[in-house]
Amino acid sequence: MRDSFRFILQYIKRHRFQYAAGIFTLFIVDFANIYIPRMTGTITDGLTDHTLDWNGILLCLLQLFLLGLTLAIGRFFWRFFLFGAARSIEMEIRNDMFAHLEKMDVEYYNEHKTGDLMTRFTSDLNSVRMAIGPAIISIFDATVMTVMVLFQMMYYVDVTLTLLVLIPMAVICIGEIYYGKIIHPRYKARQEAVSDLTDFVQESFSGVRVIKAFVRERSQMREFALANGNTMEKNLAVVRLNAIVIPLLDVIIGCSTLITLIFGGYLALTGQITLGRFVAFNQYINMLVWPMLACGDAINMFSQGGASIRRIQEVFAQQPEIHDTEETKAYPSLKGNITFSHLTFLHKGMSEPTLKDINLEVPAGTTLAIIGRTGNGKTTLVNLLLHLYNTKPGMILLDGHDINTIPLKMLRENIAYVPQDNFLFSDTLKSNIAFGVEEESMEQIIKASEAACIHENIIEFPDGYETIVGERGVTLSGGQKQRSSIARALMKDAPILILDDALSAVDTDTEEHILQNLKKIRAGKTTILIAHRISTIQNADVIMVLEDGEAREIGNHHELMALGGIYKDMFEKQQLEAAIGEKRAALQKDLEETAETRKGGVHA
Repeated sequence: MRDSFRFILQYIKRHRFQYAAGIFTLFIVDFANIYIPRMTGTITDGLTDHTLDWNGILLCLLQLFLLGLTLAIGRFFWRFFLFGAARSIEMEIRNDMFAHLEKMDVEYYNEHKTGDLMTRFTSDLNSVRMAIGPAIISIFDATVMTVMVLFQMMYYVDVTLTLLVLIPMAVICIGEIYYGKIIHPRYKARQEAVSDLTDFVQESFSGVRVIKAFVRERSQMREFALANGNTMEKNLAVVRLNAIVIPLLDVIIGCSTLITLIFGGYLALTGQITLGRFVAFNQYINMLVWPMLACGDAINMFSQGGASIRRIQEVFAQQPEIHDTEETKAYPSLKGNITFSHLTFLHKGMSEPTLKDINLEVPAGTTLAIIGRTGNGKTTLVNLLLHLYNTKPGMILLDGHDINTIPLKMLRENIAYVPQDNFLFSDTLKSNIAFGVEEESMEQIIKASEAACIHENIIEFPDGYETIVGERGVTLSGGQKQRSSIARALMKDAPILILDDALSAVDTDTEEHILQNLKKIRAGKTTILIAHRISTIQNADVIMVLEDGEAREIGNHHELMALGGIYKDMFEKQQLEAAIGEKRAALQKDLEETAETRKGGVHA
């Protein structure tokens, strides 16, 4: 609890003047509010005793009008200050959370679900805002109003009557302490259920094509119904408790009103208090009801906010393992010389290394191709080059510098990367292609698009480069997404370019054109190609064959063919598959032509 308080206090301190102004205004409103029942009592006694003339009535009405005007203006300003501060803090926490999550490692996102993180950004932050805005207002207003009202009830009306009325109110105060302890775990369970439901919905919508392809709609509906039912049950746990507590509050408050009517009426009838003071006391009782209810609301909001703050703190408590250290230092530039020296890497939670003792020198300007079966560490190798995972000192060198000593920003600015999933943002094609540069130059965008063989496709779209692609580029074909991603990487014109299986969805003719363009525009710069098709990489300067995480074969195409090992075996299998594919296509064509001929003969 103390940690949560310290966490949120650092944000409240930044807006302390807004809070101070809001609380001061709220105090003025409460102070003005307590005089309204007193004015009502004075008017009632004046009219009853015939001691108040028309001028006196007008004066009292003017005073009531001024009090009402003060309340209206004051209520605007305390809302402006306090609600404004709470909204500002909500925005600052959200900005800080986003900035913090941007620094987190890839492993963090492998272990945490998107839906859960989204809930912390929305539902949890809303609960925090309620706790530092309306809850603070309620607790301050309740405390100040209670003290002021009790003083007026004792001073202006009767001490004994006030003490009798307070007995039921004391029961409410004690009950609310226990209520807060019970409601807190229920709120936490509700937030976790909402997180699970959000994550399920997000994942289902992202994978809707797979769901439809495998006809799993009914199964997903059943799973959703279970998650939704769990969320409803957790919400009902909160509702059931409130359903018991709120009617009990009404009963206890009714007891106070009953005591006022019985004993207060007796005092008025016996002349111990005036009729006006009896009327004022009833108004004060009604004013005292609000603080009692406000305390309950404040406990609700503090409980829910406390649970949400701890969930948000869990995000901030996670620190990235990959970050700039004291050994990090800026270098003038990177040319693209890469050295892998006894590179061995073990993924978290794995018992066997993904990469084992990789040794290779890649001079600047070299085209390095990496080939191997699925799961042999090709993508892991380039992820290590991007410093998405940590390696031991000296295992990867760029221009002779240990990768661990190169600032992350500088390192990644000098590497252009086309990942396997070809992620595109829900934005225009122009913005997606220019994503990696500071300024959008239409000339450079077109040049990169032409090199990636996507320009002709784009200009055929009705909106051209202003075409909005759907979420994750869903409105484009697989080949168009790949080529758009390649254009985005080429826009950076970085010393090192990595294409991770980035040509798998394009036909062989387009692939050949792209490779020829790369050869021209990447002259003197390092290019790393990862592929499964040998046709993609056979013209590379150096080809590395990965098998079980080891660099089993290294050389150019002719050297590896002469070895007669893994590479040659893969090449021959692919050649055979291509030949079989061509024969099938030719046979299918012959069958179609024969069918057409027979059909023509029948009609004749």
